[in-house]
Amino acid sequence: MSVVDSPGQSPGARAAARRERVAGWRVGVLASPAAPVYGALIGIVILSWIIVTIDGGNFLTTGNIVNMLQRSVALGIVSLGQTIVILLGSLDLSVAALISLSSLVTAQQMQDGSVVSAIVIVLLMGAGIGLANGLIITKLRVNAFIATLGMALLLGGLIQNGWTGPQGGVTDSFSENLGYTRFGVIPMSFILFAVVAVIIWFVLRHTRFGYRVYAVGGSEDVSKLSGLRTHRTIIVAHVLCSLTAVITGIFLAARLKAGTPTVGSDGGYDLESIAAVVLGGTALTGGRGGVIGTIGGVFILAVLDNVFNQLEFNSFLRDVVRGVIIIAAVAVYARRTEKKA
Repeated sequence: MSVVDSPGQSPGARAAARRERVAGWRVGVLASPAAPVYGALIGIVILSWIIVTIDGGNFLTTGNIVNMLQRSVALGIVSLGQTIVILLGSLDLSVAALISLSSLVTAQQMQDGSVVSAIVIVLLMGAGIGLANGLIITKLRVNAFIATLGMALLLGGLIQNGWTGPQGGVTDSFSENLGYTRFGVIPMSFILFAVVAVIIWFVLRHTRFGYRVYAVGGSEDVSKLSGLRTHRTIIVAHVLCSLTAVITGIFLAARLKAGTPTVGSDGGYDLESIAAVVLGGTALTGGRGGVIGTIGGVFILAVLDNVFNQLEFNSFLRDVVRGVIIIAAVAVYARRTEKKA
């Protein structure tokens, strides 16, 4: 007997009640904003498996699954931070440059000092850059696109002036533990991604700050009239976004065992992270979406990258396919929103 069944109910009534609860659960799942994202992900996985198998490759092998999970870590972590600022109706184009800078500083600090001090220094650096972005946007009233693009150019110039190639050296133990250790098919780095995702999901769904993020994204003017401190919310959101970029830089430094001036720009993490968030159903206008959808968007891009590599697609065709998928996804979300309205 279920704990929610009344002791006085007949077996037929209890069975009907259970069916009603299951039907309600199914409707709730299918009505979730993330439902079409994971429906698309399942379809893409099945189609990818068929195409790769026909081509003579192996898709659902342990090594390939591990490869896809590892590929999702860097993009996934920075996309989680991008989700926060996009929910506000903002965005951050400085994340790619910050990832590169973080990898360089991490490797240099680990070469000269301890792992803990290196991580603390880089996190403080990221918080400072996020704070600067937030203050420029709120106090100087500069559009987020221009403010973060300017910060990206500033950080890019700093990198070009200070470093000419791979620098520093990450300790072997740190590199092995974070970059390569795995438990079965689950890499240690993927556990880091999962922890960051759970923390940000909890913050957005179960804290006052999360409520304010959705409120400001829905309408900043209405939020001000309601007494919310919108500037503080925007600043904190950009600090959190920069911290996720820094964590991504630390992870990439562990994977490469050194800092690299172009690791962020080569990965295209600024635009890729925005694409993952949009694929996950978060509206660029803010106020709608969340972490669960973003994770689905990250997995979709990771699966596509894996298939492109196995099929040896050229870079032009990869970008075309990605662009078509992103445009189609946004069109579908727009139609669903219009129907609900």
